[in-house]
Amino acid sequence: MDRLSNTVRPYAWGSTTAIPELLGVAPTGEPQAEMWMGAHPGAPSRVARAGQPAQPLSALIEADPARELGPAAVAKFGPRLPFLLKILAAAAPLSLQVHPDLTQAREGHAAEERAGIPIDAPHRNYKDANHKPELICALTPFEGFCGFRAPDRTADLLAALDVDSLKPYVDLLHAHPEDAALREVLTAVLSADPADMAATVTETAAACDRLGGAHAPYAVLAHHFPGDPGVLAAMLLNHVRLQPGEALYLGAGVPHAYLGGLGVEIMANSDNVLRCGLTPKHVDVPELLRVVRFEANDPGILRPEASPSGEEVYETPVDEFRLSRYVRAEGAGPVDITAATPQIVLATSGTPQTNDLTLTPGQSVFVPAGEKAELSGTGTVFRATVVA
Repeated sequence: MDRLSNTVRPYAWGSTTAIPELLGVAPTGEPQAEMWMGAHPGAPSRVARAGQPAQPLSALIEADPARELGPAAVAKFGPRLPFLLKILAAAAPLSLQVHPDLTQAREGHAAEERAGIPIDAPHRNYKDANHKPELICALTPFEGFCGFRAPDRTADLLAALDVDSLKPYVDLLHAHPEDAALREVLTAVLSADPADMAATVTETAAACDRLGGAHAPYAVLAHHFPGDPGVLAAMLLNHVRLQPGEALYLGAGVPHAYLGGLGVEIMANSDNVLRCGLTPKHVDVPELLRVVRFEANDPGILRPEASPSGEEVYETPVDEFRLSRYVRAEGAGPVDITAATPQIVLATSGTPQTNDLTLTPGQSVFVPAGEKAELSGTGTVFRATVVA
């Protein structure tokens, strides 16, 4: 079992205070958006095992994947840790985006490789051949957008603004079938003349400011991204508010964006993102429309129930990760969490112990597959592993 030393990523949308407050350290004044835990090549955690100099967790796994990950995980996912665990702290909106399914990722990556597009090219869509399902669990009230709202409800939201340039979209949203209506509106928004769209977004934002209420979040988006068509694209989506302990699963083809809050996020190890707006980065409209699933549905907030052991599992339909939580009260007995798969254990409150290691909020450990592991002490602990 290895205590992890983790990298904090300073993305511009990050909070300057949330992660430092969790860790109990002084803020630096710079945004601290994400703390990464895992073996992602972009910022692998570091471990100092058995008195040896610190090394990346990725190097440790590469040296003996069967020992670190277990034979079943290696057979299913290859010689790599298939998930990335994060603490995410958003103080400003993230880009509106969608992720491909596994087939789309493999095909898109192969096509861009054949075309010779550099991996770091700004217009590159597929940096790898993997999909990127995600799960976000709120540590504080957390706000975002996820999946398409029923078109008639969005039509009512837009009609209430009384903006002339939105009226064609309102008419389209009343058309049937619903999936075709959503596709047509999103295509029109993202393909419009930039100057015309910027004027529409500006007028829409002013109307949202006047009305407030359900329209207020879109005024926030427009403040951060003036004139961006992603503001209107976001108005097609469900506005979601999570309370601490609630979670949201984001599967392939589901457009989403985070607005603000602190949470624990886990995802399959991939960098594949198709952007829909709220960003200065490249938006590939044709490829985006190929990946988006135009299905209106409720976002499906996850509220786990405790098992007899006290483990609360956030059920998802993927095997690359499995996230669960223990909320341990004073006097709770030890729990055996030994597993045949690799684990990362993260504390978010209290002073829980994993074997002889005491964790404070924000601290984490890597548990190799099959290694005896016991959880004790008090506080909240998240446990990340795989299904193999």
